[in-house]
Amino acid sequence: MNKVIISGRVVQDPELKTTKSGVSVSTNALAVSRRQKDENGEHIVDFIDFTVWKQAAEFFCKYGRKGDFLTVAGEIH
Repeated sequence: MNKVIISGRVVQDPELKTTKSGVSVSTNALAVSRRQKDENGEHIVDFIDFTVWKQAAEFFCKYGRKGDFLTVAGEIH
């Protein structure tokens, strides 16, 4: 089974693109804080890229903004 659920902050304002075949798509990244802290006492942050397709991409681009807290569920490819 290949399933992942990640929560974090949207890194940049979403941008809707269309493939040559007319399918809506949007790529972005989430800034995900770890529980661990670095030597300065700040949480370590990972940046996880993700892609949203079709109606989900259109919805994300219409309502999502940089800094929004978002949970993404899907598969790792």
